Amino acid sequence: MRQVVVISGKGGTGKTIVTASFAALAKNKIMADCDVDAADLHLMLAPQVRQRHDFFSGVTARVDPSRCVQCGRCREVCRFDAIGDDFTVDPVACEGCAFCSYVCTERAVEMKRNLCGQWFVSDTRCGPLVHAKLGVAEENSGKLVSTVREKAREMGMKQKREWVIIDGSPGIGCPVIASLSGVDCAVVVTEPSLSGLHDARRVIEVAVHFGVPVRLVINKWDLNPDLTRRIEAYASQTDIPVLGKIRFDPAVVQAMVNGRSIVETAQSETSETIRHLWDALRADLSDFPSS
Repeated sequence: MRQVVVISGKGGTGKTIVTASFAALAKNKIMADCDVDAADLHLMLAPQVRQRHDFFSGVTARVDPSRCVQCGRCREVCRFDAIGDDFTVDPVACEGCAFCSYVCTERAVEMKRNLCGQWFVSDTRCGPLVHAKLGVAEENSGKLVSTVREKAREMGMKQKREWVIIDGSPGIGCPVIASLSGVDCAVVVTEPSLSGLHDARRVIEVAVHFGVPVRLVINKWDLNPDLTRRIEAYASQTDIPVLGKIRFDPAVVQAMVNGRSIVETAQSETSETIRHLWDALRADLSDFPSS
């Protein structure tokens, strides 16, 4: 079973467009949307939810007023000023360090698990999809991403799938590291802008640090051919293979509006380009040991 993650150094480069196209082209696969902060793969795959699970992460202090004698010790030790004058806890300010519960002689402070979001197993026209929804203002340390990844891998092994196609998180933080863990290849999607080049470098360095093979895709390359050449020069200097380049195409946007990937619509130069990208990636991965 091959695990491929599509990532980008920043949002808006076209990462999910490429992921949805790969999901449509790959045979015998399962998909995972690990961009839990701003999940959008489901917008093009129209999932029908089969399983729904709560996701808990971290803890928040809660003061039991029936036990509290208002001695003030908890307020003294709280470095985040999360406990008010009335000895109620501000859940936004509380960092879950539990120091207040350790110093409370009356055992009036208890640490409650946080319900941070939900994760789902769904059916789509392209196959099974594991995805998630993070709660508003909830932390994303990578644990929810790891949960989605692990469930997709387990299902893939059990169902004897050949591919796990992963829509990774943008950036270089903990969710990205969780998206990269244990994959066979990372496809980095960038665009011909200074920020695109800068952020692509950063996420490539992260992937290389963890020993993950990297392939590069330049989206909307024709909008700035000079910067495209700079990106290609950087890839050549760092021995990062460029799978291909995708032109700017309004048909991609129209396909998204219709809830489809570009390769599922009428034949076009862009859809053919992405098909060639997928064929090139499959050929590359044929030489790799599978996960």
